[in-house]
Amino acid sequence: MKYVAFLFLLLASSCQATSSLITPDQEGPKPSTGIRGVWITNVASQVLYSPKGIQDAVNLCHQQGINHIFVVVWNKGKTLYPSQIMANTFQIPIEEGLQGRDPLREMIDAAHAKNIKVFAWFEYGFAAENSGFGEHILRLKPHWASLDRTGATTTKNNFKWMNALNPEVQNFILSLILEVTQQYPDLDGIQGDDRLPAMPSEGGYNPEVLAQYWTETGLKPSSDKEDAWVNWRAGKLNEFMGRLYQEVKKANPKLIVSMSPSIFPFAKTEYLQDWPTWVQNEWVDLICPQVYRYNLPAYQQELTKITQSHVPQSQLSKVAPGMLLKIGSYTPTPELLKQMIQENRKQGVAGEVFFFYEGLKSFPTFFTQEYPTTTP
Repeated sequence: MKYVAFLFLLLASSCQATSSLITPDQEGPKPSTGIRGVWITNVASQVLYSPKGIQDAVNLCHQQGINHIFVVVWNKGKTLYPSQIMANTFQIPIEEGLQGRDPLREMIDAAHAKNIKVFAWFEYGFAAENSGFGEHILRLKPHWASLDRTGATTTKNNFKWMNALNPEVQNFILSLILEVTQQYPDLDGIQGDDRLPAMPSEGGYNPEVLAQYWTETGLKPSSDKEDAWVNWRAGKLNEFMGRLYQEVKKANPKLIVSMSPSIFPFAKTEYLQDWPTWVQNEWVDLICPQVYRYNLPAYQQELTKITQSHVPQSQLSKVAPGMLLKIGSYTPTPELLKQMIQENRKQGVAGEVFFFYEGLKSFPTFFTQEYPTTTP
C-alpha cells in the first residue's frame, strides 16, 4: 500500500498558469486535485517531430491546466526514443523521422520545467504491425507471431499480433520498458494500454501454447472465447503483468506503473485483459480504463461498473478514466464533456486522461474556466 500513498502525493500536484488564450480579467486554470492528463501520439499529430512542437504542446498543456502527459514511445514497431535494444535486434534505433533527436528527453525536460508529469506510453504493446508499418518484426522474427485457429498470423482490427504468451516476446517487450526506466531516471511513469499486456482472444493457437494448455489442464480449446481457454490465457498475461510491475519497481521504486485497458469484460473476452485482477493484486498504481462513450447514459453505465464492481473502494484513488476529447472529426460538446467529468466526481473519481492532445485546441476556454474539479 506504500505505492498508493505515493500516488496520492502525485495526484495532488497540478499546474496553475495564465493561458495565452485567456483575457487578463480571467482567472486561468482551476487547480485540480486529481490527474488532468492527455495522451500525445505520433498519429494525427506532429508534436513529436520537432523540439518546437514539443515545447508548444507543453506550453498549451500548462496553459490548460494539464498536469500529466502520456507520450508515445512504442508505435508501429519502432521506438520514439533512441533504443540500443531496437538497434541490436532490428537495426532501427528510433523511428526514422526522429533520427538525431531524443523526443522523450525533450518532453521530460520541457514538461518538468512546467511541473507536468511525464509517462512513457507503450502504445503498440504486443501488436506487431498495422497497415504495413512494423512489418520488420514478424519478417525477422516469424516465430514471434501469434497464430489463430487456422494457423495464420492473428489479425484483429487490421493489427497483426505477436504471441504475448511467448517468453521470448515477453522478455523483448519488458526489456524496452526497463530500458526506458533505466535510461530516463527522472521519468514519472510508464503506461501500457489495450495492447499491453494483451492479445486477441483469437490468438494463442501456437503449438507450444496448445501443448502447455493440455499439460496444465488436460483440455483442448473448442472455440476462441470458451471460458476455460480465455481464463487460462488471461491468467498467463496476469502473470506477466505481475512480473512487469515487480521488475519496474525493482529498477525504480518511485516510478508509477499505469495501464489503460479497454472496458471490462470486453477487455477480457476480446483481448484477454483481466485488469480487475491487476488492481486487486496491486500490480498497477494507476488504472485508466478507456471509457470512450458518446453520450452521458452510456458513460455513466460503464463508469458505474468500474467504481462499483471492478475496482475496490479502497483503491478508487487509482482510477483516472480515459475520455474521448478528439477522434477523427469528432469532439464532444463542452456540455457533454462537463457532464461526464461531473459524473466522475459524483462517483468518487478525482481525475481523468483525455484522448488526445490535439483535442485541447477545440476547447480554448473549457479547461481554464468550466472544468469541474469538485463534486457539484
